[in-house]
Amino acid sequence: MSTVSTAELDLAKKTYGPIVPVAGYFIDKFGIRNLMLVGSVLIFLGWTLGGIFAKSVFHLYIYYGVLAGTGCGIIYIATVANAVKWFPDKRGLAAGLTAAGFGGGSALTLIPISGSIASMGWAGAMTAWGIGQGVVAIAMALILHHPPKGWLPKDWVQPKAVAQTQREYSAAQMMSQKEFYIMYAMFLMVCTGGLMTTGNMSQIAKSLNVFDAKVMGIAIVPFVATLAGVTNALARIMWGTVSDRFGREYTMAFAFALEGVLIFMMTQISGSPIAFMILMPFVFLAWGEIYALFSAITGDVFGPKNASGNYGIMYTAKGLASIMAGWGAAAVAAMYAGSFSVPYYIAAVFDLVAAALALFVLRPIIRKRIAGEA
Repeated sequence: MSTVSTAELDLAKKTYGPIVPVAGYFIDKFGIRNLMLVGSVLIFLGWTLGGIFAKSVFHLYIYYGVLAGTGCGIIYIATVANAVKWFPDKRGLAAGLTAAGFGGGSALTLIPISGSIASMGWAGAMTAWGIGQGVVAIAMALILHHPPKGWLPKDWVQPKAVAQTQREYSAAQMMSQKEFYIMYAMFLMVCTGGLMTTGNMSQIAKSLNVFDAKVMGIAIVPFVATLAGVTNALARIMWGTVSDRFGREYTMAFAFALEGVLIFMMTQISGSPIAFMILMPFVFLAWGEIYALFSAITGDVFGPKNASGNYGIMYTAKGLASIMAGWGAAAVAAMYAGSFSVPYYIAAVFDLVAAALALFVLRPIIRKRIAGEA
């Protein structure tokens, strides 16, 4: 189907965000296996029906956005929250590995899917990948299950660096706590800079006068985007592990402040392809951790029992951030002749404010509340 580009396909697939909080609630209520099976079937149907019947971008939104996107959202929140439930001793690492697999899979399959389309045609490739994904997802759905109530690793002693509640908060109870709104605001602010860079990398390269540069004969934007995808996935594992040892809030404060500095540095490299190539992957190395840290701290602060639904609600901050990072950043850039300097200044301030909130506001509130529970 030549009328639909891979970029449009990718855009359609990214519409799973709104389903995440709803899926999280049903996962906690009806169990991971049932919802994983639903998600697996939706992925299978979305890809195969899309390959056979999609003729326009609107069709893509139906098959890949509504069907496959819903299935994708279900599986994402199910697996990340299940990692949080099973590994209270290494919650950051477990959430980071799961989130890294989710993001890394998208990057690693881009070239194989493009090759499949070239050799098999659109319908054949999409159908084959849909069947493959459906089979794997269904097999995993039959294996995955939640831990038993009150489960803890044998002989595990909770470290002082990571504060974890002994209570189980429902969504309503979570939303009655002020720390939820602080975490939500932090997620929103830190998410903005990375999403803005992800969605506007070509325009940012143009505004920095490096768009036409090549690296080893490869256009600089796809080359750097590939490197950034790798560091983005690595960040989730690295910072998740660091947070298990030194605490979520300290890790957030350091990583967010580093991201703010790197985002600001992006405004100072106009006309330097080498600086663009080096700096951009580090921007994502300091940004990708949000998908590990916020899922882990949600389980820490509000308990693992309802982690799927609770993190699903927290994850809606990404949807709001995408509006600010997409339409909002583009509108501000247009006011300054296409330059992303001002949006980057704003994103850098957001990062530094979030770092300060993590260290000076969130940490004391969490520690005081959890200490009071004891």
